[in-house]
Amino acid sequence: MANYLARVELHNANYQDYENLHQNMANRGYARVIVSDQGKRYKLPTGTYIAMGSNANLQMAYNAAVAAAQETGKRFWVVVVEWPAARFQLDEVD
Repeated sequence: MANYLARVELHNANYQDYENLHQNMANRGYARVIVSDQGKRYKLPTGTYIAMGSNANLQMAYNAAVAAAQETGKRFWVVVVEWPAARFQLDEVD
């Protein structure tokens, strides 16, 4: 099982465009929070998503992120990476 991090930037987007993107990404198994080894949940930066323990391969994870961005109707950039471990400094989810 693999972990993926996707970064999606919408061009000339507003708040609602990103809300739509968040929902589109969630529908494809991407989350906006990351969980530490201690079980604490942390909010990822806007336009950053993770899929942990996915059965998808990298191409499938990329295709899902592109499809989610395309549904917004905006121009976009997408980067998807596969990762085995992560370290981060983020705000904890209340």
